[in-house]
Amino acid sequence: MSAPTIRDVAERAGVSKSLVSLVLRGSGPVRPEKRQAVLRAVRELGYRPNAAARSLSEQRTRTVGVLLDDLRNPWFVDLLDGLNPLLHAAGLHMLLADARLNRRGGHDLTGPFQDLGVDGLVVVGTLPDPAVLTPVAARLPVVVAGAREPVLPGVDIVAGDDEHGARLVTEHLIGLGHRRIAHLAGLGAVAGLRRRGFEATMREHGLADRAAVEPGDLTEEGGYRAAVRALSRPERPTALLAVNDIASVGALSAAAELGLRVPGDVSVTGYDDTSIARLRHVWLTSVDTAPHEVGRRAARCLLDRLDGHGGEGGVHLAAPALRVRGTTAAPPPVTG
Repeated sequence: MSAPTIRDVAERAGVSKSLVSLVLRGSGPVRPEKRQAVLRAVRELGYRPNAAARSLSEQRTRTVGVLLDDLRNPWFVDLLDGLNPLLHAAGLHMLLADARLNRRGGHDLTGPFQDLGVDGLVVVGTLPDPAVLTPVAARLPVVVAGAREPVLPGVDIVAGDDEHGARLVTEHLIGLGHRRIAHLAGLGAVAGLRRRGFEATMREHGLADRAAVEPGDLTEEGGYRAAVRALSRPERPTALLAVNDIASVGALSAAAELGLRVPGDVSVTGYDDTSIARLRHVWLTSVDTAPHEVGRRAARCLLDRLDGHGGEGGVHLAAPALRVRGTTAAPPPVTG
């Protein structure tokens, strides 16, 4: 039995082939009852549009390249949950690639997407050299999500307000009575904004001399090493503010190995409010950076650019929120 055609759908729905095409593309004015009749016929017949033929006729592939900085980061997965529904509703399909793996192999990060003729590109996270996107953006719509690199011509940046989020969690720790707080820092523009928010808040409360910063990265191992250094200081901090949730897991391991109770002896906070923070045996105080909202806004920016309404590009920030859980409490009483 041959596969159903667009003519079969039109006959079943009692409409013209051109109207079926309008419904399937999601474009043009179509009366609700006609749209429902077409969609019902599509379901009943099991009709699937010929993607290759449609690409030739529309000069579009209906695909969007999504380049992830590191697929292992759960925050990026949450962002994809916000990105995909809007793209899917617009008839677009995502093609994913892990930039970390491509970098290790010495491959061109964006070339494969361009070779496949994607209609647009979403870069999720920080690239080692964001300038590589400039020539790409001259050829197709580009949106950067979850990073805060310099704004490039014709490129939208969608992210959380990291400096404000760091202020929220630092204020929380100070409000609990903590005065000696160490920030387990990271690399890149996002980490830099989080550090700036921490240091500015400590300074505003007259605690600049009690604010310690331990260099690290965005990994569990980096958080562990930074926490060991911080907790080995002569004046041990009573709270650790990690650059992200993954680094905070390393900090929790360091505290346990040093015989410190969390939060009885030392409070620990994360950042990004990923699924890690919500695990019951972790139950981490963290900053919700609204990854679903960042994903939705990134999709909206890309769709606007595909429709020719993108403009020069700019920065769009989602508001963060503090999620207080079981790893923060008042500092231990001073003894002696």
